[in-house]
Amino acid sequence: MDIQTRPDPVARARELGPPIIAAADEIERTRRIPEALLGRLHDSRLFRMLLPRSAGGDETEPALYVAAVEELARHDASIAWNAFVANSSALIAAYLEPAANHAVFADPRSTVAWGPPNASRANAVDGGYRVTGRWDFASGCRHASWIGAHCQVLEADGTPRLNRFGRPTVRTLLFPAGEATLIDTWQTIGLCGTASDSYRVDDVFVSEAFSTTREDPTLRRERGPLYAFTMQGLYAAGVAAVAFGIARAMLSEFIALASRKAPRNLARLADNAVVQADVARAEARLGSARAYLIETLTTIHAHADEVAPIEVADRARVRLACTNAIQGAVEVADFAYKGAGVDAIFPGSPFERRFRDIHTLSQQIQARNAHFEQVGQILFGASPEVFL
Repeated sequence: MDIQTRPDPVARARELGPPIIAAADEIERTRRIPEALLGRLHDSRLFRMLLPRSAGGDETEPALYVAAVEELARHDASIAWNAFVANSSALIAAYLEPAANHAVFADPRSTVAWGPPNASRANAVDGGYRVTGRWDFASGCRHASWIGAHCQVLEADGTPRLNRFGRPTVRTLLFPAGEATLIDTWQTIGLCGTASDSYRVDDVFVSEAFSTTREDPTLRRERGPLYAFTMQGLYAAGVAAVAFGIARAMLSEFIALASRKAPRNLARLADNAVVQADVARAEARLGSARAYLIETLTTIHAHADEVAPIEVADRARVRLACTNAIQGAVEVADFAYKGAGVDAIFPGSPFERRFRDIHTLSQQIQARNAHFEQVGQILFGASPEVFL
């Protein structure tokens, strides 16, 4: 079945709902995706939505991508998180040469994992780089085929390599997963199944062909409106999609609970005027945040250039819509959890794990209030050198 006749990614995500739910307890307990379910995720191509067609991907438009990740998150947040991270990492293909993309992505089960940049450095040598260091928060590293390292580069004379903005450049180096030593560090209150462990490498050589930089969207090799978005912007959209799915599931579960729960054998929660109004407000908060993000992504995608990256103003719009979406979803999830009362506090309830998951998500950098400040500066006419 080719890409044109394959069911849309939202339908594929929905079909996986029952097996994801069946595996949820195992995912939580083992902090891993069961092999059978992992195989179905690969077969569904939900790890390849943002991968360029030239590299064997589906090049899904951003709004449809968000809807697919959201659908996964309704069933299990860790699965959705791994899916969005695999897609976010696959965006690096837009910056690599075709031969490198073939080596990395030719296997249909291949995914890339990495941790955020830190103080680690790579030394420039003939033909590439040598890198030693440790990185954390590498979601999906336990099933990844390739690992990446984001690090500044030191030239042969020890001076830092600078980018076109006059700042130390951050380069992404890719190498087979077997070159890295994984470290079991992911012991958290939520999103347990993401296996966002740490890893280290010791004096690994990475050839120039398997390195690039994601910090400058003008350097991308892949044409098309999807890749006019920055990698950071689409990453934030993925986080928002996971938050939407969790919050939507919790609100639906609260409505179902309120329809049958009668505290102290009095009237049902659903018959209480305050509860009715609060549910309506929660629905409006979640729905408006989602509509704003979808409209933003759809509009920008429609007018994006095939070659030039989207403008700073549009990058700011994406950032604003994503931050608003994440914080709005957290607010709705909190309402559902609190409204459920003691029914929410027991392990295995429809609320407990999702509450832990969304509050682990809320600590991620994409949810921070500082994004509003930066976007506000741009709305007041500031022109930052870099806005991602």
